Amino acid sequence: MQNKNKLDLWVKEVFQDNVSLGFRVDKVLFSERSKYQQVDIVKTTGHGKMLLNDGMVMLSEKDEFVYHEMIAHVPLFSHPNPDNILIIGGGDGGTAREVLKHKNVKKVTLVEIDKLVVNACKKHLPKLSKSFDDPKMNLLIDDGVKFVNETKDKFDIILIDSTDPVGPATPLFNREFYESASKILNDDGILISQAESPFYNQDIQLSMMKAQRDFFKTLNIFLLSNLTYPGGLWSFGFASKGDISFKTDTTEKFKDSGIKTKYYNPDVHLASFVLPDFIKENLSGIIDN
Repeated sequence: MQNKNKLDLWVKEVFQDNVSLGFRVDKVLFSERSKYQQVDIVKTTGHGKMLLNDGMVMLSEKDEFVYHEMIAHVPLFSHPNPDNILIIGGGDGGTAREVLKHKNVKKVTLVEIDKLVVNACKKHLPKLSKSFDDPKMNLLIDDGVKFVNETKDKFDIILIDSTDPVGPATPLFNREFYESASKILNDDGILISQAESPFYNQDIQLSMMKAQRDFFKTLNIFLLSNLTYPGGLWSFGFASKGDISFKTDTTEKFKDSGIKTKYYNPDVHLASFVLPDFIKENLSGIIDN
């Protein structure tokens, strides 16, 4: 029998003013505004805890592993020796958690602009943010664009774990940032960038790939599915300065690593680069698929 006394609370993300996603909420765990954005963490009925920035769903406990495994393991298993890793954004800690599963990684630098996101996730999403306690971690509360422009370090892989290209994440999608990022990558370095929805953001994908093209030898997009982002199909950009193939067979490396995953595996790795024709057509002449 339905409990008629239970409040009917929902969190709803409205995307591009033409589609919305709604999730039933059992409890609001955190709700504060930083100088950059509104940050909320709620406990949902069917998707566990959920993080939202400015009303946009960043992750849910039910499917966060998909995004975080794919942004991390595709490049780290592709690279011959991923030693020094830079993460821009990712203040929830999920991407760092997956990166740190790789024993050959010696150092992870994570640059998050909003301290409120980090603190909220430390309290309410410890399964993700526990990565911040790892001795290999160097957590910096700073502007990622500023860091990339000023650092003297060189990195094997840069992971752009950003929100949508609005607010503080906007500069992470322009040509000047990609040029700066390419300069702090080693000769065989890889850049992974959050590339939005193939259905709703074809214009962003095209402009982003065009902005990267001049600075990388290999350029492509790979796909993943999820429950909480508009359209259910999402993508990352894969840009390599050297000859690293995005279609790397990672079977042996994955087996030898002993890493446990829930979504990523060597077959998924290869399949994620198989693109439907509508994506190929949109990015024709730009990517190397």
